[in-house]
Amino acid sequence: MKKQVLRLALLCLGFVVAGWTLNAFGSGSMGAPGGHGTTVAGVLVALVVILLGAKIGGACCNRFGQPEVLGELVIGVVIGNLFLVGLDIFEPLKTESVLEIFAEIGVILLLFEVGLESRLGEMMKVGLSALLVATLGVITPFFLGWGVGAWFLPESSIFVHIFLGATLTATSVGITARVLKDLNKIDTKEARIILGAAVIDDVMGLIILAVFSGIIIGLGHAGEGLSSAGILWIVAKAILFLGGAILAGQLAYRPLFRIANRLRAGGMLLISSLAICFTAAWLANLVGLAPIVGAFAAGLVLDEVQYNDLGMAKKQSLAELLRPIGLFLIPIFFVYMGLKVDIRAFGQSQIIVFALILTAAAIIGKQASAFGVLGKGMDRFAVGLGMIPRGEVGLIFANIGAGLSIAGQPVISPDVFSAVVIMVIITTMITPPVLKWKFSRNDKA
Repeated sequence: MKKQVLRLALLCLGFVVAGWTLNAFGSGSMGAPGGHGTTVAGVLVALVVILLGAKIGGACCNRFGQPEVLGELVIGVVIGNLFLVGLDIFEPLKTESVLEIFAEIGVILLLFEVGLESRLGEMMKVGLSALLVATLGVITPFFLGWGVGAWFLPESSIFVHIFLGATLTATSVGITARVLKDLNKIDTKEARIILGAAVIDDVMGLIILAVFSGIIIGLGHAGEGLSSAGILWIVAKAILFLGGAILAGQLAYRPLFRIANRLRAGGMLLISSLAICFTAAWLANLVGLAPIVGAFAAGLVLDEVQYNDLGMAKKQSLAELLRPIGLFLIPIFFVYMGLKVDIRAFGQSQIIVFALILTAAAIIGKQASAFGVLGKGMDRFAVGLGMIPRGEVGLIFANIGAGLSIAGQPVISPDVFSAVVIMVIITTMITPPVLKWKFSRNDKA
């Protein structure tokens, strides 16, 4: 116990020293007003603070049976609000453009990894049940979120309400999969339906995101509403891009990798895959979609790429090669999202009520998905519970909304962003214990 307290004290001291160094190097030089540009020293110290903070937060959450991503988000909230107790040494982090770029690349890699973990073949095996669960699990929370937005934000544009609904659509595949694996339930029919439906509703959510992002961008460029034909074109563009990217990738990736292998250079599988990921993300951005749509499509295409496919002696999955890069970049995204949260907004009763009702809509909306489970002897309630966590997906949607604007106002304002973060934290925290309770109850029955 004494050793643990001592280690914690040393870590806190290390953070203070790092923060002081950050302030010394970065005061006025890391994007703060009156600065003279970013310094390498300032960015290095900022990375030390963020990465160590992410690991500490993740380790703490692991001890309480919570996913690491939650700890990364919470530590970002803590660091970003230390100014309230007089410690403003970490404030330069909030305005550092290089960190923002790292975070954007991190989220692209995250969606690439989600695509790699998503098997089109597995989605087809669970068939109609997964499709119905996903469809109900997207439509219901979408309209509930829209309704909550219209109720609490009546003065905002309808597209703000719609975008808020979109943040509730997708399920965090990674969090649910981790819980099911820990419970040794990953091979049950319920688990296959949950994971298949989570992947499908990720695709649906990305299409919704692409459509309404495109509409909002179009409004900004045109200065007035879009025609029905314009909206239909955005829908078609999103679907055609995802479908076309997957089809083209399936036809082209093996020849491309064989050509790359002939170069006889080390690390060609990793470099070639990253090149495909970043190219797909760039193309998505080029046609007016979010870059993460392209990254997800690239992951779906490359999900079976291994060294043996290239005729090489060593067999290693692409996901294993990407892991060290993901461990570096992905936590930056979650900590950076936490930094954007101003907990003073939580002191407003209206924001707290808004966040709790939004959370209720997120939970209830996913329970509707249970009605899509077909067949006898299936635990529909377990499926509904497994669809609850929003995790990284809700944050990604909210972050994109914060970067879009209508008439000069952000689609997702700082107060709304804080409410979305509360929703993400609650839905992520409650899923592991309720799933454990449900499956343990089934085992006793």
